[in-house]
Amino acid sequence: MSRVSNSSFSKASIISDFKEITKMRLSLSVVFSSLAGYLLGVETVNGYTLLLLAFGGYFMVGASNAFNQIIEKDLDALMERTKNRPIPAGRMSVNSAFILATVFTILGITILYIINPQTAMFGAISIFLYTSAYTPLKTKTPLSVFVGAIPGAIPFMLGWVAATNNFGIEPGTLFMIQFFWQFPHFWAIGWFLHEDYQKAGFNMLPTGKRDKGTAVQTILYTIWTIIVSIIPVFGFTGSLHLTILGAIIVFLLGLVMLYYAVQLYKKMTTVAARQLMLASVLYITLVQIIYVLDKFIR
Repeated sequence: MSRVSNSSFSKASIISDFKEITKMRLSLSVVFSSLAGYLLGVETVNGYTLLLLAFGGYFMVGASNAFNQIIEKDLDALMERTKNRPIPAGRMSVNSAFILATVFTILGITILYIINPQTAMFGAISIFLYTSAYTPLKTKTPLSVFVGAIPGAIPFMLGWVAATNNFGIEPGTLFMIQFFWQFPHFWAIGWFLHEDYQKAGFNMLPTGKRDKGTAVQTILYTIWTIIVSIIPVFGFTGSLHLTILGAIIVFLLGLVMLYYAVQLYKKMTTVAARQLMLASVLYITLVQIIYVLDKFIR
């Protein structure tokens, strides 16, 4: 009975650590963005390509997250939020994590290359920027958020490239939507986790403080996100279209996020920051769903 319990515990622990080292929830949200971009770009949906994109995308993001946790293992040990991750907690060795990350990188690039070479190229750029630029810059400058927003904005665009094997104004617009969105999203996270981040020396807020300057910039980038998100309704974005009804819904969703950004400015509290973060997650998810529905229902 004890052996069975230990075996079950061991399997559960391995699964839990796998989820943690690859940041499964984050990885799945990235895959969702990629699939939404694919559906927007494709003329006829190919289930095989969708499957390749889902697995290839997960492997690439999972690899980025694993490399990130290897690099930041000592810093993760200092923060309440991350000290129980597999590497700092001692449940997974650096070598094991490195092997996992390397295998995931090879699998991810190979699978995305099967779709088309451009998709693999952007996937490789994403993992390189995340691990080699964003991760080391987090302890040096608030500009790390700007750098991190580049690989973070690639998935939505990546789906379009996977569907069309072409990079132009359409995937560029999808990139810009997710690029601008990341600033209010990550600054909200940086706000309510500021004290924890400070323990590891992370500089995530634009002014380095939870002050009016950070709150104002959060509002400004929220406004930019709203503007970029409705641009396709004006017909400037090639074959990426948005109906008037779709644009109105997207705009109203943007106003909800803007409301919470303004509330952060007014209240300057961690609760307000957490509410903005949740509103931002809801916003990007619903915007991607609305874009896809708007294409297929119109």
